Amino acid sequence: DAALSRQRSVVDAFFRAAHGGDFEALVAVLDPDVVLRADVGARRRPPSRVVQGAEAVAREALMFSVPDAELVPALVNGAAGVVVLVGGRPFSVLGFVVADDRIVEIDAIADDDRVRRIAAAVLD
Repeated sequence: DAALSRQRSVVDAFFRAAHGGDFEALVAVLDPDVVLRADVGARRRPPSRVVQGAEAVAREALMFSVPDAELVPALVNGAAGVVVLVGGRPFSVLGFVVADDRIVEIDAIADDDRVRRIAAAVLD
């Protein structure tokens, strides 16, 4: 599917920029009004948060980039996403909405129980 292939290309560019610490490349792949929703679970504070705007989301991506993480491409809600493995174990799941070759939404889940359930479903 061409649309899914294009989404994957944009998501891969996002992670290359984050891993390389390239703030400008991150901003370039993000829509100016991008929204990042992060849910880390009730055990952590705050349990969820919303970050808006390309520069703010790019800063978050750089701050939380894990050098030894393994990114496993996955379909998340029918679109390009990833399961992030750290030490071989599911750490987080990220789903992306891509429009006009830019990321417009990111949903990040890092709640341990939800990540295990989602990872089991999307990695099988």
